[in-house]
Amino acid sequence: MKLSKNKKMATQKFDSSLHYSIEKAVELVKDMKFSKFDETIDLAINLNVDPRHADENIRVTTSLPHGTGKTISVLVVCAGSKEKEALDAGADYAGSKEYIEKIKGGWTDVDKIVATPDMMGELGKLGRMLGPKGLMPNPKSGTVTNDVADAVKGLKAGQVELRVEKAGIVHVICGKTSFKNDDIIDNFRQIYSTLIKKSPASVKGQYIEQISISSTMGPGVKIDQSSI
Repeated sequence: MKLSKNKKMATQKFDSSLHYSIEKAVELVKDMKFSKFDETIDLAINLNVDPRHADENIRVTTSLPHGTGKTISVLVVCAGSKEKEALDAGADYAGSKEYIEKIKGGWTDVDKIVATPDMMGELGKLGRMLGPKGLMPNPKSGTVTNDVADAVKGLKAGQVELRVEKAGIVHVICGKTSFKNDDIIDNFRQIYSTLIKKSPASVKGQYIEQISISSTMGPGVKIDQSSI
C-alpha cells in the first residue's frame, strides 16, 4: 500500500522494528501527528489466547482515569421508572418498544446500548443487526443491568470495553492527541493492569505478546513491556 507523503515522513521519525518505552512511544505518536483534527490514541494488544475457548474469550470493562476524550451517546432499553432513572443519569435516549422498533427499521445511531434484563428477550432477537456493530448489550460488559444509572454514568465517564477479537487482538481507545502525555500513560496503565488481572490460567507462555500505540492517522509504535 502506498503511503501518503505525510505518513511517510512520520514513519521516518522512528524505527518500526524497535520496541520503545511507554513514555517514548507516546512522545513519538504525538510528534508524528500531522492532521489538523484531534486524533484518537488507539492501542492494539496481541494476546496469546484462543477466543474459541470460553476462559480465553477475554471481555471486560474498565474506567479510564482521564476518560476517552470522546462524547458517547447512550440508549437505554428499559421501561417504567427506569426510563427517568436512565435519562437523569445522562442517557441520550431511553425507552422500550419504540426503540426496539426503530432498531428493527435500521436505526443504530448510538455508541452504546444498555438494557435491563427483562428487555433482552426482544432485544436479543436483533443480534444480527447489533452484534457486528458492537452494540449488543452483554452482562460481562455491564450493559445488561437493572442499575441503569450506574451503567450510563460509567459509559459517559470514559468506561471502555476490552474485548478480544477472533485473531486474539484487543483494540481500544486510550485518549486523544490533545491529552497530556502523562494522562495517556495513566489510561494505558489502567488498560494494561485490567488485562493482566484477566490472564487465563490456561495460557502457556507470554500472555500479552505485543502492544502497539498509534494515532488515528499515524503509524503504530511498539511498546517495550518492561517499561510499563
